Amino acid sequence: MLKEYLWVFLVSMVPLIELRGAIPIGVGMGLPLLPTYIVAVVGNMLPVPIIFLFARKVLEWGRTLPKVGGFFDWFYRKGEKGGEKLKAKAGRGLFWALLLFVGIPLPGTGAWTGTLAASILDMDFKQSALAAMGGVLLAGLLMGAASAGLFGVLGALF
Repeated sequence: MLKEYLWVFLVSMVPLIELRGAIPIGVGMGLPLLPTYIVAVVGNMLPVPIIFLFARKVLEWGRTLPKVGGFFDWFYRKGEKGGEKLKAKAGRGLFWALLLFVGIPLPGTGAWTGTLAASILDMDFKQSALAAMGGVLLAGLLMGAASAGLFGVLGALF
């Protein structure tokens, strides 16, 4: 069982998949939902400080490299585009916009992209981390509910 939790932990750290994929995988492997949720949240949040503090610098440096610069540029532009969109819509409510951006369980809207966008927008580290944590908790609740079949039951009722 420890091996399965390790998989959940590692998958939750993978960009674009994050806990959105880790929770259904854990539930699919027969793990209990609550421990799966906790392991996925911890795994998803672990890279956040590293992303905030270093990703922007690495991407800016990588954009200057021959042959692989386009790869780094793609990630940088993705973060920049997400950040600008978020800033334009949110105005002064940037914290809540970032929390919801991370919390909506769609591809490309997780903690990795949200934290990179916050870094590019020069948001405060503490506010960015708290917004990412709130978003990860929200996304985890939604994915947990979906993995437990709650939305299927609601759909059958209505």
